[in-house]
Amino acid sequence: MTTPFTGGCQCGAVRFSCESLGRASICHCRMCQKAFGGYFGPLVTGRGVVWTRGAPAYFQSSNKVRRGFCRDCGTPLTFEPAGGAVDLAIGAFDHPKELIPVIQLASDMQLPSFDSLHALPTVTVAGDAAFAAHCAGIVSHQHPDHDTDHWPP
Repeated sequence: MTTPFTGGCQCGAVRFSCESLGRASICHCRMCQKAFGGYFGPLVTGRGVVWTRGAPAYFQSSNKVRRGFCRDCGTPLTFEPAGGAVDLAIGAFDHPKELIPVIQLASDMQLPSFDSLHALPTVTVAGDAAFAAHCAGIVSHQHPDHDTDHWPP
């Protein structure tokens, strides 16, 4: 992955760039589950974070942490402890595949079915004609995974 590291929200109203990255993690705490609407919160520490388009709105999720999100589309963007570094949502990066978590936090709070998710049956676009037809009919309104002078269209 080359620098700068870039990303943003689903609608493109908020974009960021950062110089370097720290530790990537997933957090199983209940606040991260609710903030991400999922099994865990996937985060990576960003260093030298700059908001290149718009800025996040914030929710003070506890006395110690605020969380940034896009006010327009709701995409979770940051986890910001008081006096600490800014952690960015891994899924908000333009190249999230390259950000591999190295630690799980609050694992005692993980949802019971987490450990069996890998055993669920899978459906791929290439392997299921009906699913492929459904996907082919989707017109995305999501911002592309890169900055462009031509957005919004």
